[in-house]
Amino acid sequence: MVILDEKDKKTALLLEDLAALEGYIHDLFTFSPLPICFASPLGVILEANPAFEKISNFSINEIVGEPIERVFEKEAVQKLTTDTLEKGIIEGREMMFIPKETESFNVQVFTRARKDEKGKAVGFFLGVFDLTTIKKAEKELKKTQTALLNILEDTEEARRMSEEEKKKTQAIIASFTDGLLVFDQDKTLTMANPQGEEFLKIGSQGMIGKSLSEFSKLENLKGLIGILGKEMKGIFRKEWVVEENFVLEISTIPLMLGEEETGTLVVLHDISREKIVERLKTEFVSISAHQLRTPLSAIKWTLRMLLDGDLGGISPEQTEYLEKTYRSNERMISLINSLLNVTRIEEGRFIYKPIWTEMDKLVESMIDTLKDEAKRREIELKFEKIGQIPKILVDDEKMKLAVQNLIENAVIYTLSGGRVIVTLKATKEELEFSVKDTGLGVPKDQQERVFTKFFRAANAMRLDTEGSGLGLFITKNVIEAHGGKIWFESEENKGSTFYFTLPLKKGLEEFLEKL
Repeated sequence: MVILDEKDKKTALLLEDLAALEGYIHDLFTFSPLPICFASPLGVILEANPAFEKISNFSINEIVGEPIERVFEKEAVQKLTTDTLEKGIIEGREMMFIPKETESFNVQVFTRARKDEKGKAVGFFLGVFDLTTIKKAEKELKKTQTALLNILEDTEEARRMSEEEKKKTQAIIASFTDGLLVFDQDKTLTMANPQGEEFLKIGSQGMIGKSLSEFSKLENLKGLIGILGKEMKGIFRKEWVVEENFVLEISTIPLMLGEEETGTLVVLHDISREKIVERLKTEFVSISAHQLRTPLSAIKWTLRMLLDGDLGGISPEQTEYLEKTYRSNERMISLINSLLNVTRIEEGRFIYKPIWTEMDKLVESMIDTLKDEAKRREIELKFEKIGQIPKILVDDEKMKLAVQNLIENAVIYTLSGGRVIVTLKATKEELEFSVKDTGLGVPKDQQERVFTKFFRAANAMRLDTEGSGLGLFITKNVIEAHGGKIWFESEENKGSTFYFTLPLKKGLEEFLEKL
């Protein structure tokens, strides 16, 4: 009896342990976050945990006793059941899950067959893992991958096009007849086209990577470096005489990237041929003018003798004709003298002989020579001297020519009843001269050509057909040769004001150095 009692106790304990284990398994099944169900060999759901209820949207009462086809596609379920019963286990098979009243989604299915003590399958466990998030991530990843591939394709296409454009640009630059030099922000040469190399007689291997200061050590480039200066800014069409009959015109252009300056482009333009043609033209004009001046002078003195009666008496009618001829001859002589002055300026032979000059008296003398003409035209000609005017070192003859040209133009191109005011004043640094008139004015679209050779404004030619268009060109050269500046303000049909300034100190020293 005692032995039986011991067996009963052990059996009771074993049954308790089994009950506890069964409760543990039930709790594990119930609280598992993984959706799990138990199905019969025929594929009928016998039990499901809350997680399975949630994912399927079926309650436990609705799903138990239903075939697995309620939540999976029929064909897929048949194959899953067969494979599970044959193999005993299926891991991670992807299938389409069909919940109640919501959209289908992808899941991974895990199954394990349950067998009795004889090894016969009595059903199988089925676990479901939701792939929605993973599939979404995969989809986004594929989109990103596709986008990246598109970007790479676009980048490659852009790189290819950029390379093509670069080759085209290089071909264009290499074909330029002008020499091109590219300097970076540190004034280091980064590129030179073949023409630039030829002009400077230095191969690219010996040029690229060198700084501006290194170039200054090369004897044949000192002239270029002198023009460029340290900053290489604001240079436009400066001439560099490399050697006899070889002249380059130098210009600089800042290279901008947005608002940032990234470097400087130096353009070398060969103007040798133009200079030769210009010299030949100047020589031709000079020779022609000299050849014309002698007979014109002879005609002048002959006419003067006739008018003065040195060759016998003449009638009033003859006198009138001779006076007109004399005035025309004077205009021709004036034109010849202007042409000779221009050729001297262009050849650098316009010699200056500075003396200490009282500018106020010089201006007054020029006004006196034009008073009769102004009176004849009924124009008020007035001189205003502001303050004390110091003596200034200038070429008296050349300065008279410049002042006369400005005042004479103002008188000629001002209509009857108009006014011409000549003003002279001085500061500590400079002397300023101005001529203000109420005349025709210069059309705005023609103002930039005012100081060029042979230029005459259209309205001026209609009023007076006899001008040469050389007066202002000569005047500008005279003033600038003295270290001064000349400019004007003008409005058509209202008048013009021409100004020039002459330095009293610093510019004067520079003027004397040039002599």
